[in-house]
Amino acid sequence: MIPASPAPFRGVYAATLVPFQADGTLDETLFCEHLTDCTGRAGIVGILCNGHAGENHLLTRAEKRRVVKLAAETIGANRIIVSGVLSEDLNEACDHARDAVGAGADALLVFPPFSWAVSQDAEAIIAHHTAICNAVDVPIMLYQSSIGSGGMAYSIPILEALLRLPKVVAVKEGSWEASAYDRHRRLAARVAPHVDVMASGDEHLLACFAIGTTGSLVSLAAILPTAMSRLFRAVEENDLPRARKIHEAVQPLANLIYGRQPGGRATLRLKACLVMQDKWPSCRTRKASDIIAPEEWQELSAALETAMTVEGP
Repeated sequence: MIPASPAPFRGVYAATLVPFQADGTLDETLFCEHLTDCTGRAGIVGILCNGHAGENHLLTRAEKRRVVKLAAETIGANRIIVSGVLSEDLNEACDHARDAVGAGADALLVFPPFSWAVSQDAEAIIAHHTAICNAVDVPIMLYQSSIGSGGMAYSIPILEALLRLPKVVAVKEGSWEASAYDRHRRLAARVAPHVDVMASGDEHLLACFAIGTTGSLVSLAAILPTAMSRLFRAVEENDLPRARKIHEAVQPLANLIYGRQPGGRATLRLKACLVMQDKWPSCRTRKASDIIAPEEWQELSAALETAMTVEGP
C-alpha cells in the first residue's frame, strides 16, 4: 500500500530473503513469517522482494510471482511492496513486470541485467527501462549499481536520462562509495528533484546517510530491521552520537557479510544470521556451492551478537 502523503516512498525498506525447504521449493509459511518479522518494527515502511538478496536470478517466473503474491497477502495492507525486475531479455522483463503488478506489487525496481557489466550501451539501457515503464502503470525505481560492477553502474549521462523518465520515483543507490553516491544525489536534485535517492550500500550507510538520503532499501534490514530504522532516524534527528553507536555495533557484521570474498555469498551469510537468531532452520540457497566454513560461521556469529546489542525489541 502506497500511503497518501507528499513523499510516500521515503523510509527504510527490508530487502527480503527467500527460505527454501529441503526439496528446494519455497517455504511459504516461513517466508510469510519473515515478512511479518521484517516489517513489524517501527520505521520499516516496506520491503523489496525479488532483489539480489531474494535470489531473483535463481527463481522461476512462477516463483517470483508467488513471492509478490504472498507479500501482498501478508503485509500489503499497510506496507509498500517493491518487486525487483531482473531479466536479460526485454520482453521477458516486461512480462515479469506485469506479473509482479498483477500479484500485488506497489512499485517496481528495475535491475540491470548482469550482461551489462561487460559493456554499457546507453540506447539499450534506456530502451529497457522505457519498455518496462510502458508495460505497467506503477511507479518505477532505478538501481544504481556498485562502482565495481562495470557497465551495470550507469554513467552520469545515462543516469540523467533514466531520472527523466516520467514514472521514475526513486533510486536504490548502491554505488558502494560515498563520493559516487554524493555525485548521483546532486545530479538527481538538479534534474529530477522529485526522485528520492536512497542510500543503499550496506557497508557505507552512516557516511551516505550523513551526506543526505530519503531512505534505504537494504538486506541488512532483513536481519536487523530495528537497528537499520534507528540508524536512519538518528541521522534524520541529527543525533550523531547515537548514529555512531549503532554504526560501531553493526559495521563489523556488514563488512563480513558484503566485504568478504566471494561476494556472491552475501545472501548465504544473511540467511546464516537468521539461523543464528533461531528464526530459520536452514541457510540453504539455490547455489550448490554456497558453504560457510566453521571459522567464518564463528566470526559471523560473534559480529551478529555485537550488532544485536543495538537491535533491541
